[in-house]
Amino acid sequence: MRIYKVGGVVRDRLLGFEVQDTDWVVVGADAAQMEAAGFRPVGKDFPVFLHPRTQEEYALARTERKNGRGYKGFTVFADASVTLEEDLARRDLTINAMAEDDHGQVIDPFNGQADLRAGVLRHVSPAFAEDPVRVLRLARFAARFGFVVAPETMALMQGMVADGEVDHLVPERVWQELARGMMERTPSRMFAVLRQCAALARIAPELDALWACSTATGSFMPNHGDQAMWVLDDCAGRNWPLPTRYAALCARLGEPCAEPARQIGAERIDSLSRRIRAPAECRDLAVITQRERPLVHQALSLDAEALMGLLGRTDALRKPARFDQLLDACATDLRSESGNADLPYPQASRLRQVRDIARAVDAGAVARACADPAQIPERVAQARRDAVASALEGMAGSPEA
Repeated sequence: MRIYKVGGVVRDRLLGFEVQDTDWVVVGADAAQMEAAGFRPVGKDFPVFLHPRTQEEYALARTERKNGRGYKGFTVFADASVTLEEDLARRDLTINAMAEDDHGQVIDPFNGQADLRAGVLRHVSPAFAEDPVRVLRLARFAARFGFVVAPETMALMQGMVADGEVDHLVPERVWQELARGMMERTPSRMFAVLRQCAALARIAPELDALWACSTATGSFMPNHGDQAMWVLDDCAGRNWPLPTRYAALCARLGEPCAEPARQIGAERIDSLSRRIRAPAECRDLAVITQRERPLVHQALSLDAEALMGLLGRTDALRKPARFDQLLDACATDLRSESGNADLPYPQASRLRQVRDIARAVDAGAVARACADPAQIPERVAQARRDAVASALEGMAGSPEA
């Protein structure tokens, strides 16, 4: 029995990155030997065992044979006869097909270290084409590392899309990979790769259509697709959470030329979110941002009535954290029109002030002073409007923060 570190842990150590998790592969053993050594079996699709002390996962070296469509269409073979190189050969990219022994020696049969130095994402073998998830994973790695895709690997992915292999992706797995990619340091690289291999049009046609939608004359970006990518990278640079990034990405889906042409923005966002199984918190914030973005941009000129209407439609008093995410998404959206990441956005400060003023109204005291219970909601709303109106009068003429 020989045990090796494999995959991402080796890659990240060579890159000088902090290692989060360690993957282990066991060569020269079978399931019976693992259990006899105290390992507990947990794998369903292939033999994986938990270490009796550390509880880390150890997988038997294995090979795979394609027997159907999609990423689950494989037959797995794992026993003591499978070599380390055979196990590494089934992996997706050369930079992920390295191992390290207990002396720190790197085993690199597919020249992954050379591709790391060159910043290239290259498939290990033609078997890459058997698993459509690898298209998404490679695009995510492009967003994480900023690496380029080897021409032969891009051609292989384009062939996978043309052959319909990408159409068999499970929606939940699509969201998992897209969400992780959106949280990388340069999310636009992921979408660039997916567009280049034509996969984006298959998994997210609403987003892909933005590149055919021109922005207004004088805009910093020529089309709404490029603008959405600028916004997404700006969100990443500010380390904003996933719902904010998704909302900012989808903000331009309300443009008239976006597809499907018969749908309004909220319907396009709902259609996209259902297809890729985006969680409700991401979908809801995206819908609110797309709908309210124009009015948020006008916040400095709105009166108390309009401001309270905005707070009501966005449920800002009950969900202040989500309201902050809306303001962040709108801020980076407006900055994208000029390409100036440092452009001030005093609208956010104004709206946060208004929200806090409205929340500070003692609704209980207003209710106790109301003789007719049926009138309480309107009395509370009026008290909040009055408080905001009074505050606006005090703000008039004062410089914005």
